[in-house]
Amino acid sequence: MNDYVIMSDSSCDLEAGMAKELELITPPLHVLIGGETFKNYLDWREISPEDFYGRLRAGQMGKTSAVNVSEFEEEMRAVCAKGLDILCLSFSSGLSTTYQSACIAAETIRREFPERTIEVVDTLCAALGQGLILKLCVDQKRAGKSLIEVRDYCENNKLRINSWITVDSLDTLKRGGRISPTAAFFGTMLSIKPVIHVDDEGKLIPMMKIRGRKQALTALAEKFAAVYDPACPEAWISHGDSIEDVKYLESEITRLTGVDKFVVNLLGPVIGSHTGPGLIALFFLGRAGMGR
Repeated sequence: MNDYVIMSDSSCDLEAGMAKELELITPPLHVLIGGETFKNYLDWREISPEDFYGRLRAGQMGKTSAVNVSEFEEEMRAVCAKGLDILCLSFSSGLSTTYQSACIAAETIRREFPERTIEVVDTLCAALGQGLILKLCVDQKRAGKSLIEVRDYCENNKLRINSWITVDSLDTLKRGGRISPTAAFFGTMLSIKPVIHVDDEGKLIPMMKIRGRKQALTALAEKFAAVYDPACPEAWISHGDSIEDVKYLESEITRLTGVDKFVVNLLGPVIGSHTGPGLIALFFLGRAGMGR
């Protein structure tokens, strides 16, 4: 029986309407920027994309925090009180403590509702990569799979979610201490665009240094062409207020593979705070056995 709900968190960066259609519960992470704290709701109700990315371009730095334990407890308690079980698919533990918060909350709620099942999975994914594995798991649920079957599906397939990322400017990475000022200076002078990958521990790992924005975007498209699963011929793209670059990436993917199904949404303020405007992140399901 499908007497359970799928819960996640707002770092999945799904468009709010899609999250609602998928019947997901997504408690928000938090962003501190310009001395103000905002909850990262999927519908951007507390800070608009224009305001957020405008602040970043003006030189403000965002700081982020996980969904706290009490917020997870509140959401889980409300679900269990309705007689439903919970499958919580969380933001990568390699990038946030959100997974740990969900696990702590689940322990508390299990004691309050010992008859209910609560399972928490570390997706090792972020942004629309997390959104993609959520969508695939909802498809499994709607096909009649049990909570445990969907949990196992997620565990068995989450490392097939490929995540390939490039940033347009090195300034935010420099201000956040992720690269040195010297590396940022020479990288900018040489028009170096790093290509970053999410590894099997759910961490961001630099993979390539490519000269030129379009060349970096083409490199992302080539990664898609090399390992995407033809049974899931779609590309999910997060962007840091850079829709023209999304269009170029889409055209390159279609040119190389013929794939023309795309799910596109703005990168939310959680990851956007650390990468800045201009990020392009490509997510897709790789062929079985290919890993990431």
